[in-house]
Amino acid sequence: MTGQPPRFLYRTLVDKLTGLIDRGVLRPGERLPSLRRIAGDERVSLTTALQAYGVLESLGYIEARPRSGYRVCDTGGPLPEVPATSVPDGRSAPVDVGDLVADLLRGGQNPDLIPLGAATPGGDLLPRRAMDRLLTAAIRRSGRAGEPDSSFPPGEPDLRRQIARRSLEWGGGLDPDGILVTAGGTQAIDLCLRAVTGPGDLVAVESPCYFGILLLLEALGLPVIEIPTHSGEGIRLDSLAAALASHDIRACVLSPCFSNPLGSRMPDGAKRDLVAMLRRRGIPLIEDDTYGELCHRGPRPRPAKAFDADGLVMLCSSFSKILAPGYRIGWVAPGRFRDRVERLQLASTLAAPGIFQRAVSGFLESGAYDRHLRRLQSAAGDQCRRMAGAIGALFPAGTRVTRPDGGILLWVELPDGVDAIDLSRRALAAGIGVCPGPVFSATGRYRNFIRLNAGCPWSPVLEQALARLSGIVRQ
Repeated sequence: MTGQPPRFLYRTLVDKLTGLIDRGVLRPGERLPSLRRIAGDERVSLTTALQAYGVLESLGYIEARPRSGYRVCDTGGPLPEVPATSVPDGRSAPVDVGDLVADLLRGGQNPDLIPLGAATPGGDLLPRRAMDRLLTAAIRRSGRAGEPDSSFPPGEPDLRRQIARRSLEWGGGLDPDGILVTAGGTQAIDLCLRAVTGPGDLVAVESPCYFGILLLLEALGLPVIEIPTHSGEGIRLDSLAAALASHDIRACVLSPCFSNPLGSRMPDGAKRDLVAMLRRRGIPLIEDDTYGELCHRGPRPRPAKAFDADGLVMLCSSFSKILAPGYRIGWVAPGRFRDRVERLQLASTLAAPGIFQRAVSGFLESGAYDRHLRRLQSAAGDQCRRMAGAIGALFPAGTRVTRPDGGILLWVELPDGVDAIDLSRRALAAGIGVCPGPVFSATGRYRNFIRLNAGCPWSPVLEQALARLSGIVRQ
């Protein structure tokens, strides 16, 4: 194993152990070797062993038990197959998803809807009381004479310092002065796009691609080229290299750490190669790291920004999926484009209200953030596994489901002949929100795919909703 490229070591270990489980060599309930033991036996690092066990857990093969280590799942056997690597046609195209997304969002306004089409954790998993107390304190302080207005760029100094401090965990060492607080993660990406492109410029995106990014590209008049993407390991670098050689691509918008909707995670070696590939051509990478901290096990993966020595990677993120969706607190580290992004922000909507920034900063400073994050990570992993298992048990043969090891989203491939848009409308009439696949493509691909939200705590209500959804699929 030691002669292989490092980014493939964990996958080799995963394949070996899944084979042992599938063949019955390792039986349900049987204890696996400890992380240190397997690392020593297979001559890999402890980090590689932890990553492999995390993948096996997300696939439903094994589970971690308190004071008992890792054991083969009692349910036995794997979850449904995962969707194959996407195969877009490789041509540039204008984006046309606005009407479809508008219909989807209008239909999702019902508060009684079971939110399988959403992309945020359930409210019970978020620190609402703590955030409310901090917001109340921030409101009181905001009335004091001389209190600075941090709604103006670059944003609340204490919040930017906390973001910079957290970047040390992935080797980033961001400078607080190089960070701008934004009104959500979407505004961060919008500002970056406007800073590095002009109307008609071609932008490379992964496929499938989050519809919020496609909406921005459509509004800015930017055509896209969709790049094939693996459901587990992210964008295909050979396909991106071919696109760069044959098209005049001016920017890339990618999500290497738990993308929306796939939940894919690029290996570190691939991220390093990606940054080097774009650096040689001077092409900016706008990195969407919205779900980067929501890894299900182990340390958070390093974003591509960790491998950027030239300031070409523009790192965008948000606290909306971790703390408080309604606060709309995002941020961007734009690298060499910082001043340009700040000028664009000054000319548009400024940043989020200062009281929300101070509330988030207070939570980070309190030391409660990491405890909350660990609970949320564990819950997200459990919910993704349980929902994937329920889909495998309830949905018709031929259904495929991703098994992300981070984030809260599942990308579901339904049997041929199922129309996801029709399915989403019929599900809506039954009180269930579903996000249809075509909104994740500039050209209406993924007609038989849906994205489901595993962010809510597992419950009989959710299981019944999946059973009803399965019935609609079978019709």
